[in-house]
Amino acid sequence: MGVRPPQNDDDEEPEAVSFGIAALDAYLDDADVSYPVRSEELVERLGDPEIPYDASGNGVELSAALDRAHFDQFETEQELLNTLHPVFESYRERGPNDLVGRLRRLLPF
Repeated sequence: MGVRPPQNDDDEEPEAVSFGIAALDAYLDDADVSYPVRSEELVERLGDPEIPYDASGNGVELSAALDRAHFDQFETEQELLNTLHPVFESYRERGPNDLVGRLRRLLPF
């Protein structure tokens, strides 16, 4: 998933902010991962990055997302992405647990 960031004429920002499986896919593109791959090996190769799960930049460590997926091995990259997609969506739906995040969920805007 991706969303366009606010447009600022004085800053040169990327055209889109990646989050969820799109952000994970970017990490995978930069890493030397061969499949099948075990969850522990994947975390070790990528360095357990924090993967943003929403456009606000809230993130979760890859190891925590893999723990919630309850899979030990992935045969293909597509299987990995398909497995983690609902995990990132559940984090996004749950939203941040800070006071501001809770207030936003209560207000009608």
